[in-house]
Amino acid sequence: MSLRLPPYQSLPPPHGQDSLLEVGVAALQPTQMCVGLAEVRSRQVDFSQESSRERRQYLGGKPVPLVRNAAGDLWMVDRHHRLRALVEMDPQAIAFGYVVLEVATHERDVVLEALRQRGWLYLYDGRGQGPLEPQALPSSLLGLQDDPYRSLVWKLKKEGLIEPAPLIPFHEFRWGAWLRSRSLPPFSSSRLEPALPAARTLVRSQAAAHLAGWKRTN
Repeated sequence: MSLRLPPYQSLPPPHGQDSLLEVGVAALQPTQMCVGLAEVRSRQVDFSQESSRERRQYLGGKPVPLVRNAAGDLWMVDRHHRLRALVEMDPQAIAFGYVVLEVATHERDVVLEALRQRGWLYLYDGRGQGPLEPQALPSSLLGLQDDPYRSLVWKLKKEGLIEPAPLIPFHEFRWGAWLRSRSLPPFSSSRLEPALPAARTLVRSQAAAHLAGWKRTN
């Protein structure tokens, strides 16, 4: 199984702290259909151990690339897991972002089409079905579905079995789509253990060598 994703236009980096906007997380609209809830829960543990000052400093160092329309509505093009974790903990949470694209319209469909043309949408649901129409995207981070395969890939990356590939769009979802095409025992984002032994073997196998982030084993 492979994801039928369009060519991807790279996101520009922020221009420094002076260019950052302070934004309410609850108002940000996502550009993907799902997250891995195992990663979300892990990030919530990390957030709970930080002071408010430490959290603000951390978020300032991880600004969110944003798309803004003529009405001032904002879509986030990255950071979905950490901000979903944060807004669940604190509905009034703020984050920092920078604008990567201005779309001179009030119409949501026009904004979504501009995002789709740039490859800035992930339109597969939590079961790997898609691509769906951009209009199916939720308007809030709290509307994102759980994709247990995205959780599984997060765990495998955390164990060092998959290398990061920050320049590859939806890198973890690509791995998740590949694992979906393999035979794994039943598992969930809250119970990854049944699938981990087989998944560890699979991601280290030669069959996965075509995927970015594959690690050669001796």
